[in-house]
Amino acid sequence: MTAPDFAYRRGVALVTGATGGIGAAVARLLAARGSSLVLAYRSSKATAEALAASLGRDARAVRADLADPAACAALVDAAGPLHTLVHAAGPHVPMVHLSKVTPERFREQLLQDVTGFFNVVSAALPALRAAQGSIVAVTTAATRRHPVRDGLSSGPKGAVEALVRGIAAEEGRFGVRANCVGPGMLTDGMAERLITSGDLDERALDVARANIPLRTFGTADDIAEAVCFLASDRARFITGQKLDVDGGYTA
Repeated sequence: MTAPDFAYRRGVALVTGATGGIGAAVARLLAARGSSLVLAYRSSKATAEALAASLGRDARAVRADLADPAACAALVDAAGPLHTLVHAAGPHVPMVHLSKVTPERFREQLLQDVTGFFNVVSAALPALRAAQGSIVAVTTAATRRHPVRDGLSSGPKGAVEALVRGIAAEEGRFGVRANCVGPGMLTDGMAERLITSGDLDERALDVARANIPLRTFGTADDIAEAVCFLASDRARFITGQKLDVDGGYTA
């Protein structure tokens, strides 16, 4: 029987957005596959600490505002040696036509999605170089097939994907890999919030299913499987890529 993927790895996997549906699923699977963890959160302290407690003594929660470079540096210092950075952070994004998005709202989204990603990667790169580690950014399948009213989410995430390709091209010489996972429609995570908020009604959900060849929605666990694969040595020759986990939506 082989050892779990991350059991031999020195250091921790840092998961941003660990209190979200996808972030928590990723954290649970990384722990099950042998990784120690630091769970980064911005405001949901109780949720983060409960998740860390459920994962055992090799997991701890650390607060950080990713929009603040100093907070990101402190987060990485608190984490210690890193073997993996999983970026699953991001605020709830309402579905709205781009014509109705104000410049101020778009600027805030760029700050949360793009600047936040860059800040934490910038802080983490020295540790990832030392470990020849891996970055996996959770983005969206909508950067390849654009749904109406999703531009506020998919536009900034497209910028994150471009940054990941740049990191892969530049950091490969240090043994650092960088990839993306693009979730399609899920029954949890942001899609769950959109359903609960009424942004997606039953008619919209029926249309969404009809656009998916598998005719069903995925789960956060489906995304976690892809993230953990790309972070592991089983994907040792994969970098600068994006894996859409979307039931065939972007096929």
